[in-house]
Amino acid sequence: MSNPVSKVKICGLTRVEDVEAVNRVLPDFVGFVFAPSRRRLDTASAAMLKERLDPCIKAVGVFVNERLEAVNEMYRSGIIDLVQLHGDEDGPYVRRLKEACGCCVIKALGVGVALPSLPPEPDYLLFDTLSKQRGGAGKAFDWSVLEGLRGLPYFLAGGLSAENAAEAVRVLAPFCVDVSSGVETDGVKDAGKIEKFAYVVRGVQQ
Repeated sequence: MSNPVSKVKICGLTRVEDVEAVNRVLPDFVGFVFAPSRRRLDTASAAMLKERLDPCIKAVGVFVNERLEAVNEMYRSGIIDLVQLHGDEDGPYVRRLKEACGCCVIKALGVGVALPSLPPEPDYLLFDTLSKQRGGAGKAFDWSVLEGLRGLPYFLAGGLSAENAAEAVRVLAPFCVDVSSGVETDGVKDAGKIEKFAYVVRGVQQ
């Protein structure tokens, strides 16, 4: 029996050149970061990038403990298509957000030596390496903690690159593989690495 096809997400776009690179590759999702990070965008920059993004690619807004009203406005204005939460957002926050704008919510969970408890409210979970900066550490965690979750539609992040993405897809078959620093050179998105990452993920599933 073949594995479900894993989707591709390129996170942390900051430049027009990044959008041009993903438009050539057509990943399923890209990420715009609105949380404290060297990849952080303001609203105007994100709107400009979204206008240039191929409409078949969904833009995910990445937030940490943001006011619900601000997230809702970003979604309703069309700058983002999905919401990704990396902070202390609890079940009531997620429910209020979904009631307010009807958006699809991804909740990020940091994974250390064991799997944290899984909240039921989000549409998707995202597993990333546990870190003080709440994601974006560029390091992988022990994937064996996810072995019992096969069939659960989750995003896999944390230290992914073209070098280990094929193994991640074969072993875990996640709903989506999510990469940021793994497709960068000197802290900037690298069009060649983006293309290679997408090629590897899609190639292992053909």
